[in-house]
Amino acid sequence: MIIAPSILSMDFSSMESQLKQVKEGGAAWLHFDVMDGHFVRNLTFGPDLLKGVRKLSDLVMDVHIMVEDPAYFAPVFMDAGADGITFHIEACKDLDEARTILSLIRSKNKRAGVSLRPQTPIESLYPILDECDMVLIMSVNPGFGGQAFIEDSLKRISELRQEIQRRGLSVLIEVDGGINKTTGKACQDAGADVLVAGSYVFKNDIPEAIRSIM
Repeated sequence: MIIAPSILSMDFSSMESQLKQVKEGGAAWLHFDVMDGHFVRNLTFGPDLLKGVRKLSDLVMDVHIMVEDPAYFAPVFMDAGADGITFHIEACKDLDEARTILSLIRSKNKRAGVSLRPQTPIESLYPILDECDMVLIMSVNPGFGGQAFIEDSLKRISELRQEIQRRGLSVLIEVDGGINKTTGKACQDAGADVLVAGSYVFKNDIPEAIRSIM
């Protein structure tokens, strides 16, 4: 199980110390929630923060762009040091635009992912599933940290895992929202590969919290 602590919940006054604790806990990735204030009603990080964290950590930089214009922002964050970019299918006017962005990301040898809001049917991305390296299932409504896990997400994870296996694909399933020891185990059992955890990691003993959901 890959754990990707979300820096949305990090104490930036202790960033260097907390990054060390994240690595001590065994996390392999760091998750960046980029919000533009339009696609979701919150405003978070720009590329300069990613550049700074990149200097302090050798973990995989997993960037989730919740923005209205993913075709513009994907290259910005790839240039800043992202190892993977995940964008929202709802931000694309059609599947052809999603395909173009996926191709752009993969052309830079980065991991290309697509994300869905909880209300978006999982089947809507099946036509482009073989062009994805990862699918991010939001288990809360995107925009703010600290929300409760939406239980119906487990069914969505399971259905997606079955479709991936049926087609013989190697697409990772990432889950973000309300992840803790209990929900993390449930997601793993449903077929998740990557768990994003923010509040649960950074509001508790960081190494211990990470190890409890691995």
